[in-house]
Amino acid sequence: MSNKKLIMKLFKERFGVCRLEKEALIPEWAINSHFFSITKTADELSIVCNQDNIPKGIKCEKDWRILKVEGILDFSLIGILSSISSILAFNNISIFTISTYDTDYILVKEKDIYNAAKALSSEKYEIVREL
Repeated sequence: MSNKKLIMKLFKERFGVCRLEKEALIPEWAINSHFFSITKTADELSIVCNQDNIPKGIKCEKDWRILKVEGILDFSLIGILSSISSILAFNNISIFTISTYDTDYILVKEKDIYNAAKALSSEKYEIVREL
């Protein structure tokens, strides 16, 4: 990974990570957010979305905050997620990650977000808040 400082945007909302049965259809509540991620496997349907949209009775982990690596990351870049996850692991902070074609999103529990931002800032990351 280069020595260039990366900017990470902290989303203001709280998100939930949900697990539905593998045969479930994608529910409407899951896609009513400016950010959502849906993954279907042979075992489950996994949804990350704004936690305010999640109905009662859905199996989920709530109170996640998102740190987005700003900019478009070239596929040839190596070690970005490894660097971020190592810093957070060293500080005993658990993460959930989502990668897209353009960039990476790191989910951190609300209770750990201050320490995560502090740890990343002490390295080569700049944390900016979403307006």
